[in-house]
Amino acid sequence: MDPYILLAQRAVENYVKLNKIINTKEVRLPAELLIQKAGIFVSIYKKDKKNSKTLRGCIGTFLPTQQNVALEIIRNSIAAATRDDRFSPVVKRELPHLSYSVDLLSPPEPIQKVQELDPKKYGIIVKGGDGRTGLLLPNLDEVDKVEQQIAIACSKAGIDPTKESVEIFRFVVERHK
Repeated sequence: MDPYILLAQRAVENYVKLNKIINTKEVRLPAELLIQKAGIFVSIYKKDKKNSKTLRGCIGTFLPTQQNVALEIIRNSIAAATRDDRFSPVVKRELPHLSYSVDLLSPPEPIQKVQELDPKKYGIIVKGGDGRTGLLLPNLDEVDKVEQQIAIACSKAGIDPTKESVEIFRFVVERHK
């Protein structure tokens, strides 16, 4: 199993079952997870009997907030399982039915024109004049137009782009499933 996914899964299971935050020394990890720093998004999906997946939680950081990627994954995995306002916290009986996705984000770069965007390749961050921000990951099944991507990110931030100026940043992800 991918070490990024394994770490996310173990972090959630350890926290839900034992109410403990996993220690990076308890898990054999590749050096890159302990050295590299990056913004990380963890998405948790619930698999149904037909093996289709629905979102169960998603939380992340677009810039690193922890010492390394491993700690960022642990923190955001637990947050996705317990603090995504759209869902109730994950409970033990759900654990066998969950799957995970971990996205490592490149540093965001400002864009000058929307032609520099591609919702299949780039995620975006929108920022209003008062600091409100909204983020949308790239390559989402239901998003295939730049205008749609911008509208969703603005909506998440509570920004009305017809009435407010908006800065747009793009980033790429390294996705682990």
